[in-house]
Amino acid sequence: MFTVSDIAAEKIKEVLTAEGKAGWGLRIFRIDGGCCGPSYGMDIDERASETDEVIEKNGLRIFMDRETFMNLNEMVLDFIDDGQRQGFVLSGGGASSCGPGCSCG
Repeated sequence: MFTVSDIAAEKIKEVLTAEGKAGWGLRIFRIDGGCCGPSYGMDIDERASETDEVIEKNGLRIFMDRETFMNLNEMVLDFIDDGQRQGFVLSGGGASSCGPGCSCG
């Protein structure tokens, strides 16, 4: 199951409010990648499409198409702030593996 940490949900709601889009949601989408697997992007979206999976956390709505939702199974969206870097990260058990001869890292 895809999950969102409490801190990530609160930070996203802060961004939406700062953008004048309180009540909107976050869209997570897949960007095709090379041999190291796909990348994912995020954007602000007013509403889900008819085919989206919608996840709610602390009043935040997150929209994903079905394929993205399935690919992010067991992943966690979190927010890090370690004093040197700050931002949203996806981590966890998502499966992306290199093909033969690929060097990922």
